[in-house]
Amino acid sequence: MPLPCPVLFSVALSPVLCTLGAVQVLCVAAAGFSRLAEGTRFERGGQWLCLAALSVLGCLCGVSIQFGPDSAAACAGTLALMTMIAVADFSPQT
Repeated sequence: MPLPCPVLFSVALSPVLCTLGAVQVLCVAAAGFSRLAEGTRFERGGQWLCLAALSVLGCLCGVSIQFGPDSAAACAGTLALMTMIAVADFSPQT
């Protein structure tokens, strides 16, 4: 007789939640690109990309509340992280 599988090993991943996570990763990458493109010829395109990613993630925050408060909180945290990446300057001032 085979041993039963413990409950800890059974993970149900929803394709919608995986898509939400993938979009969040791509949006953080867009914010990072906009920061890295500062002072180069790609700066304007990086800023537009970051603005588009911020608006997509902002809309996603409103939509994701129907999937539960945890997914909406994750989207809001990602939105705050993107804003910090794009706006805050932690370089030493000389």
